Amino acid sequence: MKSKFSIKEFIIITIGMVMVAGGLYYFLNPNNLATGGAFGLAVVLSSFFPKLNVGLLMMMINGALFIIAFLFIGSGFGAKTIYASLGISGMVWLFGIVTPIKKSVTDDILIDLIFGVLISGVGMGIVFNQNASTGGTDIVAKVLNKFFHIGIGKGLFLSDFFITLVAGLRFGPKTGMYALLGVILNSYVIDSVIEGLSVCKEVTIISDRGKEIKKFIMGDLERGVTVYDAKGAYTGEIKEVMITVMSQKEFIRLRRFIREEDPKAFITVNNVHEVLGEGFKDIVE
Repeated sequence: MKSKFSIKEFIIITIGMVMVAGGLYYFLNPNNLATGGAFGLAVVLSSFFPKLNVGLLMMMINGALFIIAFLFIGSGFGAKTIYASLGISGMVWLFGIVTPIKKSVTDDILIDLIFGVLISGVGMGIVFNQNASTGGTDIVAKVLNKFFHIGIGKGLFLSDFFITLVAGLRFGPKTGMYALLGVILNSYVIDSVIEGLSVCKEVTIISDRGKEIKKFIMGDLERGVTVYDAKGAYTGEIKEVMITVMSQKEFIRLRRFIREEDPKAFITVNNVHEVLGEGFKDIVE
């Protein structure tokens, strides 16, 4: 099982962590918007124990969930999750000490909710895309995704729904309903970010300059090509069909090359939201 934690992954995950912590602390926390996860539960608990920092409570909650990550996800995921969840909790705790805030940033709960969810949701999507988690019920969502193929955002909604109900009982129905709205928006933001970061292009090409195109794909782009013969129904001619999968940037280069090499080539392109195997993501992580 893959367990390496590369410098690139460290940097990307850290960027996501900063976004999550900033969105939670500066926009959601002042409004008691317990939008699920360890943060939502910490917000509720902090209302009972006001002397305890929300970040500290998040650390305590996440600590109780690490065992689940190691047992059901694996050591690689667990190591990244420990870093991400403790890092986010630590950042929230540090923000509370360095820049303590007592009221909303905009004095508009809806605007704070939207920006808080967008910023933190994008950050969570970045972290999830690195096979990690921001801790809390994100771990539960990752387990649901792995074993039941439920979208991570939808899994978060299921696991966080109970926390928003508790928040509604503690802070009132209005705040609880806003928190529930935040959970719903968060699920869509996360799934959209993950799909956007993972999208590739599946390209099908029919061309009389197939030899040159295959050479460019395999040599310049360092991608594989699947080739088969197909018969045209109208002309009856046998044509060589090439299929390849690549990143969006690589497809731009390929399209430019084909335009110069064979302007009459026939090309179809599909978006592929996940590619596993050599040259892409490992099948087992």
